[in-house]
Amino acid sequence: MLTITDLHMHFGGIRAVNGVSLTIELGTITGLIGPNGAGKTTLFNVIAGLHKPTSGQVVLDGEDITGLPPHALFHKGMLRTFQIAHEFSTLTVRENLMMVPPHQSGERLVDAWFRQQKIRDEEARIGARADEVIEFLQIEAVANEQAGNLSGGQKKLLELGRTMMADAKIVFLDEVGAGVNRTLLNVIGDAVLRLNKEREYTFCMIEHDMEFISRLCDPVIVMAEGQVLATGGAESVKNNDAVIEAYLGTGQYRHVFLSAKEADSRAPHSARLIVATRAIGAAIRQGLPWLLPAVCLHCRVITQHNAP
Repeated sequence: MLTITDLHMHFGGIRAVNGVSLTIELGTITGLIGPNGAGKTTLFNVIAGLHKPTSGQVVLDGEDITGLPPHALFHKGMLRTFQIAHEFSTLTVRENLMMVPPHQSGERLVDAWFRQQKIRDEEARIGARADEVIEFLQIEAVANEQAGNLSGGQKKLLELGRTMMADAKIVFLDEVGAGVNRTLLNVIGDAVLRLNKEREYTFCMIEHDMEFISRLCDPVIVMAEGQVLATGGAESVKNNDAVIEAYLGTGQYRHVFLSAKEADSRAPHSARLIVATRAIGAAIRQGLPWLLPAVCLHCRVITQHNAP
């Protein structure tokens, strides 16, 4: 469905996206993960037309869309959300949804003057569609609430709902779970799965919550330093040595993932607890709770095996 070939995005001497090639298949939910600064959001921005790439090609359904502006991509069925929700804060949830469909009659001055019944009929149809979206997302309780008063998770649901008001072919979700409590995150996950299965939406999402990614995504693409590092199922990438190194680094952080015998030859006992502490801290700073069990298990094995 979407093919990216040798995509580059340079900012001066910084290669934020450095030769990325990947394919997103029709009907899939593709996860995009990687440490902070890996180039994930920049890649989204290039695909979605916010940045014109330095070089490379983006093809959607056989059509070259490289460098097209966001409004042109919207009409081709490519939509995206942002890490920080972009709602109309003084409009209600329902009104935010009704703003999405393009080419509404009320946008034209002539219609506003002479075809008011046409506008009312159209608004009734759009309003009915908005009500369906509100019911689908289970946000009836806040349908008439100003969007600026919503919680972070509710705003993410609203952004997802706005993609449902357009004829989307592919939707890019940028950290849809960031700052969202677990209950609302489950609601968002359920909505994404239903849209994928029932309405055949194709998704690509950036996310740091590996539990959320594991539940929804296959395949998972890992980026590091502007390049694709690994691709596969969630479990395979979590256990990939190159992925672990990208998150925790090499050198002393890597000792934690060596066998007890290897660690004994590489680090004195006095350094092992420091290594363990730093590795655990690195996992926490990167927002990677999925790494902590592996870190802690290896730390326990290393310290017990090599105790003086």
